[in-house]
Parts: sequence; structure tokens; C-alpha cells
Amino acid sequence: MEVAKNTIQVTPSKSSRIDTVDFDNIAFGRQFSDHMLEANYSYGEWTDVRIGAYSRLILAPSVSALHYGQSIFEGMKAYKDSEGNPLLFRPERNFRRMNLSAERLCMPPIPRNIFIDGLKQLVKLDQQWIPTQEGASLYIRPFYFATDEYIGIKPSDNYKFVILSCPVNAYYPDPVGLMVTSKYVRAFPGGTGEAKAAGNYAASLLGAKQAKAHGYDNVLWLDGIQHRYVEECGTMNVFFIIDGVAVTPHLDGSVLHGTTREAVIVLLEEMGIPVEQRQIDVLELWDAYGKGTLEEVFGTGTAATIAHVDRMGHDGTVAGLENAPEIVLPPIKGRKIGPKLLETLNGIRTGKIEDKYGWLVNI
Repeated sequence: MEVAKNTIQVTPSKSSRIDTVDFDNIAFGRQFSDHMLEANYSYGEWTDVRIGAYSRLILAPSVSALHYGQSIFEGMKAYKDSEGNPLLFRPERNFRRMNLSAERLCMPPIPRNIFIDGLKQLVKLDQQWIPTQEGASLYIRPFYFATDEYIGIKPSDNYKFVILSCPVNAYYPDPVGLMVTSKYVRAFPGGTGEAKAAGNYAASLLGAKQAKAHGYDNVLWLDGIQHRYVEECGTMNVFFIIDGVAVTPHLDGSVLHGTTREAVIVLLEEMGIPVEQRQIDVLELWDAYGKGTLEEVFGTGTAATIAHVDRMGHDGTVAGLENAPEIVLPPIKGRKIGPKLLETLNGIRTGKIEDKYGWLVNI
């Protein structure tokens, strides 16, 4: 069901909180912009689509999302070009992926007019919140959850869709360390791994906590059956440069279809770097490191953009790695591919480099 653009009710906030924000010292995901979008779905109809002041949601304790997990989200960013115009990076891609996640969780699709038109109006209204400092951006979080007041396992008849935003700096300002483990898994065939479902991230928290206890920043997840094939990190897709070739896990239903991942593959191919999307045995990584052919590792994601990985280790549970040494990768200054990708992506997103791909939407 399409909802016309002019049916989105806009009520600007009576006052702004922007003066309370130190844009030179922004904590990721802690300070939110003045407005948010809300829309309700009830028994087959989208209603009450509005943009108003950022405020608390009023929910019954029985809403089904809290009990049975029908909840999905997206992550995207807005930037400004040199003339101060707000820019969105591939919003149509996020719109399509959110509806694929909705389909997997048995939720009705979100109309394009609500997602795209509402998003544009919201960002235009809060464009002063888009930071212009190097590496900063306006992070945008659309999310969608079931609101039936019913304790029973079934697809909900009622839902709420919300978009909010917050100014952010880099999610990983420093290189990250990753740990592999076979004790926990993030996803498995037939599951919800390729959906951006809230429960996927809840299931990853304990593994990430234990990775930090071992001195690492996050988990490099392995497949849920054989516990040997690399899938993704808890916050990003991952690429390995092995003997001049960029290798990344293929999309097999357990790996998120990353928007940044897709863009990076295009840029790598334009740089003349061969790209292989395939199964990657974790033992292959340690073998390449031993041979001196593991040249770079980096993650890709909306929040992370390009996150350089400087160390990879394990917790002793992965078969074949029990006595393997920690992988220590070259410093960023000695890398040729990851830094160039980050520079190019940031340049395209802020209009400093020509967008030959149609990735930007000018608001």
C-alpha cells in the first residue's frame, strides 16, 4: 500500500537540542537528532505517518516484539557535500534489504513512500545535525517491530515503523582485533543470518563479550555446521587480501547482504584487484599468514565503513588452531588497499569524488 508524500504529517520540534552537542567529541549512538518518523500498521493498513519531535514510545508490556522477537532494523548514513547539501548513500538498497528482512520475519512490507519519502523529509528537517568533521556523519536507524498486545506465538497484526538519527564519528576509530571460536555460532543454514533481525545481534553478545575478555574487539564468526568456514564479524562483513586477491565469504543465506560490502567489491574490481566470493576455511587464513601471503584484513559496514584489522586470534576451541599463533598484520601505513578504499568511499559519500555509480541521493 503506497502512502502519498503529502500525507506525512510534519510537526517541527519547538526547540532544538543541537547546542548541547560537542561535534568534535561525539559518542557513537548516544545523542539523537531533534526529530523522528513514526508510522503504524494495523490489520492491513498503514496509518498515522508522521514526523515529530524525538520522544519516548509508549508501549504496552504485552507487545509481541518484546516476547517473540519480530523486530528488524537498518543502518545508513547521511553526509554533506562541500556546499552543505545533505546526501544519502544508497537508500534504495537499505529499503529493499529491510523488506527482505521483513519477509523473513513474516512482517508486511513497508511502502516505499513511507521509507524513502519519509527518510528524505526527516533528514532535510534535521540536516543541521549532519556533522562535517572528517570521518563523521549522521547515522540513520530505521527499525520496525510487532505491536500486538497478545501473548501468543503468531505473526502480529499490528506494527510500528520508526526512523531516528544521531551524529556519529567512526565506529572503530582504531584498528580492531578479531577472535575465532567454535563455542558459539551467529547463524546457520535456514536461519535468519542474512536478515537484519534484532535477535541476531542479541545472540552475538556473549561471544563478543568473551572475545573482549581474551583481548579482542569482536568475533570473527564461523559457520554453524562445521565450525570452520568464515562468515562475518558481529558488526561488519570481512575481506582478506591473500597474495593480491581480495577474498570474502559468499552470500549463502547466513551472511548479511552488506551495502558497503557490495560497493567495496565494485571499487576493488575497478582498482584491478581480483575478487573471490567463496567459502573461506579459517585454517586457510593461518596457512596464508605462515606463508607471508595474508597481506591485509578489513571489515566493511555502514557503521564501520572500512575497519582495519590488526590482529586475529582464537580461544583454543577451533579444530586445527589449538596451538596456532596470533596473526599480527602490518601497520596501516604499509597497506595499499584498505586505506585507499576508505579514502575513496569517504570521497564519494561527501561529493569530493565523482559518483559514477549513482549511489548518492541529493536531498
